[in-house]
Amino acid sequence: MATKVFMEALSPTMEEGRLVKWLKNEGDAVKTGDPLAEVETDKAIMELVARGDGVLRKRLANEGDAKPVGALVAVIAAPNENIDALVAGASTPTQPAPAPTPSASVATAPVTAAPPPAAAPAPAAPSTIPAPAGDGEPTRSSPLARRLARENGLDLSGIRGSGPAGRIIKRDIDAAMATGGAGAGVPTAAASREGDFRDVPLTQIRKTIARRLAESLGPVPTFYLTAEFDLERVAEMRAAMAQTGDEFKVSFNDIILKAVATALSLHPECNAYWMGDKIRYFNRVHLGMAVAIEDGLITPVIFDAHRKSLRQLGAESRDLAKRARERKLTPPEYTGSTFSVSNLGMFGIDQFTAIINPPEAGILAVGAVEEKPIAERGQVVIRKRLRVTMSCDHRVIDGATGAKFLQTLRRMLENPLMLVF
Repeated sequence: MATKVFMEALSPTMEEGRLVKWLKNEGDAVKTGDPLAEVETDKAIMELVARGDGVLRKRLANEGDAKPVGALVAVIAAPNENIDALVAGASTPTQPAPAPTPSASVATAPVTAAPPPAAAPAPAAPSTIPAPAGDGEPTRSSPLARRLARENGLDLSGIRGSGPAGRIIKRDIDAAMATGGAGAGVPTAAASREGDFRDVPLTQIRKTIARRLAESLGPVPTFYLTAEFDLERVAEMRAAMAQTGDEFKVSFNDIILKAVATALSLHPECNAYWMGDKIRYFNRVHLGMAVAIEDGLITPVIFDAHRKSLRQLGAESRDLAKRARERKLTPPEYTGSTFSVSNLGMFGIDQFTAIINPPEAGILAVGAVEEKPIAERGQVVIRKRLRVTMSCDHRVIDGATGAKFLQTLRRMLENPLMLVF
């Protein structure tokens, strides 16, 4: 019996996937569990595996194609089985493929970290005709259509809806994009010459970054707290540890992560989510660690960071960062953080503000460790200094609350031996 191969939801937030590379050719024998293709999700590149035995009879997507979750992308069948009807019906509506069963590690992650489930794939796009401009009629549209239009720069007034009472729905947006983005505010040919610019299609991760961060800075009432810490003792501790052997070497970032996790365990009021009708305070610290990758940004999570030694935490953070840059993280490894840290010090940035990743209530932006002249007991001395800025969701964290957290963080970093207890 033939097996349909659907684009599966390979991450909790995935709505569509881009087929990066086919790993099997048409005519290849496959078994259940065999990797068929590499798919770029909104966070990583993962394998789409076979759900049945047989021969890969037909591939219905090309490398580079983006397909919504639930789209039919291939057919597995016996060598002589007739699959004409399946192939012919590839464009008919399908049900979304379920997300993979969460693993044990997923169960430890806060459920609310996952955004709403992926929308059901739309039926085959109808013929959509741009509406006459300036007809004076108000634009009726679904929330999903408005979001997609906003993300793709489409003008809804230039799109005719095919939903009830002319409502613009997702399939109208898809059709408008397929026809070149009717009404989109893109530069016209007359406005620029060939070679003046280059258009790069959005990757899945860039689409997710755009959507998630747009949900933060505007709706979230954010305020910022900046502090400067003395890291002279941290530098001394690092040097002393390095002298004992390579296995004891730690970076400034390792120590900062350890201090943040420890401070959060003492201030659960900052280790919290805004849930709309309630605030959720966490007793465990799952520390998100922003990592820049080629296509954007991803935040792997160090679970139970407050319980891990400096050595464990440093080793885990380096492993996660390495695999994040290789796009090899699995969904449980980048979902469920309760507070995040973003460090741009290695790029020479001395201070910046970071955008909160909802529903988290805060994020700490870490700058570079610099040597600065400081007045001390009437003398000017050179000290290693670090500036941090905490972005706070004011619905959860008040000014004094955030200040107390930074006060504890200062005590940790300026007296790093406290971190060994």
